Amino acid sequence: MSDTDLSILNELFDVILDRKNNPVESSYVCSLLDHRKGIDKILEKVGEESIETILAVKGNKKEEIIYESSDLLFHLLVMFVAEGITLDEIAEELRKRRK
Repeated sequence: MSDTDLSILNELFDVILDRKNNPVESSYVCSLLDHRKGIDKILEKVGEESIETILAVKGNKKEEIIYESSDLLFHLLVMFVAEGITLDEIAEELRKRRK
């Protein structure tokens, strides 16, 4: 996987961060990041998408695994933004683990 392939994660992270800083009323991301709802709605989605990913893997259906994993990754990115965690911090933790 090249850095170019991963640029979509940075791009998506930046869009989510922008939605946090510049809310758009009709935005799904903004509805998740709505401070009045707290983190619970985001965590519900992370949990839901985790289960759906597991079921897709158990079903041995590659297209569903890719689809559900993409949903899970998206909601993890929303959670990171909500919690003030950057992709650089996640990458640094993963680098530490390789040592």
